[in-house]
Amino acid sequence: MAEIKVPELAESITEGTIAQWLKQPGDTVEKGEFIVELETDKVNVEVISEEAGVVQELLAEEGDTVEVGQVIATVGEGSGEAAASAPKEEAKKEEAPKEDLAKEEAKQEAPADQEAAPTEEESTSSDRTIASPAARKLAREKGIDLASITPVDPMGRVRVQDVEAHGSKPAAAPAKQEAPKASAPAAPSSDEESGRVVRQKMTRRRQTIAKRLLEVKQSTAMLTTFNEIDMTNVMELRKRKKDKFQQDHDVKLGFMSFFTKAVTAALKKYPYVNAEIDGTDVLLKQFYDVGIAVSTEEGLVVPIVRDTDKKNFAEIEASIGELATKARDKKLSIGDMTGGSFTITNGGVFGSLLSTPILNGTQVGILGMHTIQKRPIAVGDNVEIRPMMYVALSYDHRVIDGSDSVGFLKTVKELIENPEDLLLES
Repeated sequence: MAEIKVPELAESITEGTIAQWLKQPGDTVEKGEFIVELETDKVNVEVISEEAGVVQELLAEEGDTVEVGQVIATVGEGSGEAAASAPKEEAKKEEAPKEDLAKEEAKQEAPADQEAAPTEEESTSSDRTIASPAARKLAREKGIDLASITPVDPMGRVRVQDVEAHGSKPAAAPAKQEAPKASAPAAPSSDEESGRVVRQKMTRRRQTIAKRLLEVKQSTAMLTTFNEIDMTNVMELRKRKKDKFQQDHDVKLGFMSFFTKAVTAALKKYPYVNAEIDGTDVLLKQFYDVGIAVSTEEGLVVPIVRDTDKKNFAEIEASIGELATKARDKKLSIGDMTGGSFTITNGGVFGSLLSTPILNGTQVGILGMHTIQKRPIAVGDNVEIRPMMYVALSYDHRVIDGSDSVGFLKTVKELIENPEDLLLES
């Protein structure tokens, strides 16, 4: 018999949530095959079986919180057919005549108080009910007989949701209790009971995002400075070079590589934007690992493009594309998301014209890109229609002074408006 345990996830992660069971009791599993998907604060992790065999029992339900090292399933020897037949054998036992059980009970000493404890038959029926460990525990806490619960599962397995639904039903009034007066007004139902409000449990990742964003707001002196960039030159350069760029490098030339290179050059010029506070010390980072925010169905994640000062445009575009694909396919590893020194987020892909991005974790700076919009701009003594983008730099004022924040953003603006200069910064 082999135990499936929650593996070591990362140094800062001690627990996870069962997102999806990939195998069920009775299913055969090969050594190294995925058996369950765990959702952690940062990424989803698929856990493998260390032994080949048949899944005997699942010890946690989908949605349960489990800790590192906790046993969540067992795998034993045998065939899938033999394990699957177990419920059938159990069902046959339930069909035994009740008269036989009654005869056995007659031989035992009857309890002194018939109302004080359930009969042996009721207890046995409850024990035979197929239910998850979590459901059994909850039923005991609520004092609910499992045999009285009608499960939603077509196989008859009682889950936590069934126990909660059963417990929420109004209990029948005792026979001796006086019926309520007809004149008494009925208590108004809540919004949830009336269907006006639907309650949903936040995913572990959404809970973590909410917690950390609130911590950043409460623990930093965050300010935001703005500027606008004339995108004319970089758009024309991209238009001229994108076909050959894709032909040569098999990757599309986007705006993110230009902004990543511009940010890297600005970080070199203003090192305190590439820093971190550690107690009363400031850690000036001598590397340039830029996080690129990616929106997924479960929330925003920020995978890291490493060593942006050593990568060319093609390598940066390839890294961004690979990380974005892994993020949307839930294939990011912990290493893909840790250790960044600065972050870029692009709300422009959703049509955002202007926003104030929130700092990411312990970083002290984040650049917000926005949608490109044609606007009348004064060029010399003339007014021209130009493609313009608002950019925002949110920064921790405890480390970065106003002059550095404005200078940093102005450097990014100048490099994007004169993209040829980026070649000199590479």
